[in-house]
Amino acid sequence: MSEAQNFGAQKERAERQWRHEMAFDPSFWTGKSVFLTGHTGFKGAWLALWLTRLGAKVHGYALDPLTGSIFEEARVGELLASDTRANLNDQNALDAAVARARPDIALHLAAQPLVLLSIREPIETFETNVIGTLRLLEALKANPTARAAVLITSDKVYHNDETGRAYEETDRLGGKDPYSASKACAELALASWRHSRAEHAGPNGEPLWIASARAGNVIGGGDASADRLLPDLFRAFKAGLPAVVRNPASLRPWQHAIEPIAGYMLLARALHEGDARAQTPFNFGPNATGAANVGAVAKTAAAAWGPNAQLNIGPGEAGSKEAKLLQVDSRKANAQLGWTAVWTPEEAAERAVKWEKASFDSQSLPAAERAAILRTLSERQMREYERRASGLQR
Repeated sequence: MSEAQNFGAQKERAERQWRHEMAFDPSFWTGKSVFLTGHTGFKGAWLALWLTRLGAKVHGYALDPLTGSIFEEARVGELLASDTRANLNDQNALDAAVARARPDIALHLAAQPLVLLSIREPIETFETNVIGTLRLLEALKANPTARAAVLITSDKVYHNDETGRAYEETDRLGGKDPYSASKACAELALASWRHSRAEHAGPNGEPLWIASARAGNVIGGGDASADRLLPDLFRAFKAGLPAVVRNPASLRPWQHAIEPIAGYMLLARALHEGDARAQTPFNFGPNATGAANVGAVAKTAAAAWGPNAQLNIGPGEAGSKEAKLLQVDSRKANAQLGWTAVWTPEEAAERAVKWEKASFDSQSLPAAERAAILRTLSERQMREYERRASGLQR
């Protein structure tokens, strides 16, 4: 490598590191009004914890949390500037909540996120994931303070031919189940809205800058959803029952929830600061070592839990409607935003186990003391990610 090439490579690495670290700079987030939909959900609660830690004023809009979720157990609601419980398709409630928040930034995580439930309830899934997204955009358009919006869809928006190729942001959209199809439709709705409705009059004539973020198969502590691998395992472990593992050979691109959330924050800041290249979709998926089969992740979680964890691994369900392999290419997020995935599936699963064991072991403590323990552990894991990702950027 020539001296000029070496200098160029060093400059590029330094720029990526700076972009990564600026996402977690309190001087940017302190005092910012952030409208966060889906804040009572798994990823939404983790994001609310991170944003409030950095000094943002978080205004949440969502349905009630699931029992046993991180939102409940870490008492995330106590940290929020406001906490509205309403349906995304209640336009009057949504308009009023956005008007009260006067957001600088919106992060849209509210969704019907489960594949199996979408098969049982396709109409409700499309109403929430497509029409609900458009309702939020209309509410933001009516508020001149809104400068940036990140709409979270899914890695399942791609037409999955199961060849093993990692999909790029320009690849064909698709979706064989109602959840995946609804998220692909949300991407199309966003694109059409941006081109036809995005004229916006901020205080200084600024536009509303919008982008979508695609990630999936996140794991971590405090996920109380049904029909997801680790939550189902943890419920069985806590009850002292064997955990049934369906489709153990299915490959999934596992990552801890913290990792794509960091990407959402980076993207939000880039949009807020007027980076024209940011108004496009971005993948936030694990690196090449992040794909692992369901059975392997289940065994890692059981080993980390301890000798009381029992697994019942079956041969797989015939006729399963879930995709067997789906990976995304995140080089664009790394090059433009400085985002990096850092944890292996095993490391992500082990951190999820630590959180769930801390929750289980502290259940006899007063609620406030228990919440403090879980918040501290959550923040520690965020700092671990920050340090690891910053180190890889050097």
